[in-house]
Amino acid sequence: MVRGLTFEDAFDCFPQWDPTDGDGGAWNSEYDNLVVHGSTHVWIDHNTFTDGRRPDSEQPVHYGQLFQQHDGELDVVRGADLVTVSWNVFADHDKTLMIGNSDSAGATDRGKLRVTLHHNLFRNIVERAPRVRFGKVDAYNNHFVVAKGYAYSFGIGFESQLYAEKNTFALPAGVSAAKILKKWKDAPVTAEGNYVNGRPADLVAAHNAANPGDLLREGAGWTPALRTRVDRPQAVPSLVTRRAGAPRTH
Repeated sequence: MVRGLTFEDAFDCFPQWDPTDGDGGAWNSEYDNLVVHGSTHVWIDHNTFTDGRRPDSEQPVHYGQLFQQHDGELDVVRGADLVTVSWNVFADHDKTLMIGNSDSAGATDRGKLRVTLHHNLFRNIVERAPRVRFGKVDAYNNHFVVAKGYAYSFGIGFESQLYAEKNTFALPAGVSAAKILKKWKDAPVTAEGNYVNGRPADLVAAHNAANPGDLLREGAGWTPALRTRVDRPQAVPSLVTRRAGAPRTH
């Protein structure tokens, strides 16, 4: 169990430039705030993950790309299994949470990376909340507060089976619900009972309407069975905002 901690600013002073990363190259950093690597039966509960006084948004631009000096806030990788991430705050970050770090890791990850994410607050993050490869990931009752620079929340990756239910999203004007799901590779996804700005939203339909040439497949092929508590989406924003994160000492 990892509980009641604040993880702040795992800062890489010397990120590496990779000209082959993406269309225009990218800066890549080495350090994550927390990594679950090869472990099983892990519970990550009531923690706060943040870039603190040096958020990505305030870093300079070199070679036309953000000088990225943070990697992930939390990664679950390399055969990790049966991991629960609950009542945490993930804030002010770019590459937030990754489940499975490579499309070529089937030998270690296939049949594992079973992860549950519930009652977490994702505030002012850009992407990967989470990005998923392999595994069955159950994401329910999480609350997302979106700000400037938002790219997506749920990344649908290689051989993933994401089940996203009764999550809530606060999107600013000009940001469409079509951005919430991001298709990296063809994989099935279930997205049911989610709310955007206080109203029910079909996230798969929103994505597919905006991306008619790159459709997502509905139906993750499994149903979560081990949940202990599922709240109505109408109650999630207030509940999660009040109770998620490391205990406050003031």
